[in-house]
Amino acid sequence: MMMQLQENTNQNSLFNAMNRFIGAVNNMDQTIMVPSLLRDVPLEEDREMSSLKSDEDEGDMYSYYQLLKSIRRDIEWGVRRAAADERRKEGMTITRMNSTVSTASFASLSSEEDDEESEEEEDLEKQFQYHLTGLQGVLSKLTLQANTLTRRYKKEIGIGGWGQ
Repeated sequence: MMMQLQENTNQNSLFNAMNRFIGAVNNMDQTIMVPSLLRDVPLEEDREMSSLKSDEDEGDMYSYYQLLKSIRRDIEWGVRRAAADERRKEGMTITRMNSTVSTASFASLSSEEDDEESEEEEDLEKQFQYHLTGLQGVLSKLTLQANTLTRRYKKEIGIGGWGQ
């Protein structure tokens, strides 16, 4: 009984959700030998994939193939350096703007920040649980999308029943 409870808990872990997603994308990547065949293949033929589209996005299956591979790369290797450089540049701009603040206003801001920090620390566990649940949900949807994309590719090239 204890082993079964522990197995269910492990299946819902973030680590396992990431592994399932990475495995699905690896399978997709190994199955899709000619990704260019996905170009101009609309998403609306498949209910699971069409739920991905936003009102502004006119993406095709190839763009989602690239997106899923990019997310896998970010999970495996971390967020790209370009994004980190961009945040660093934004931080430098904010620092320059804040350097003109007077010392009197700085002291009042400091006491307000202390109050906010104590409130944030109390809610850290709730915030963590909220974001963890959201991340697991997103990873589950992305895994489903990678599997759906793989099935659609097999269908498009006529090997729908293979490897199932």
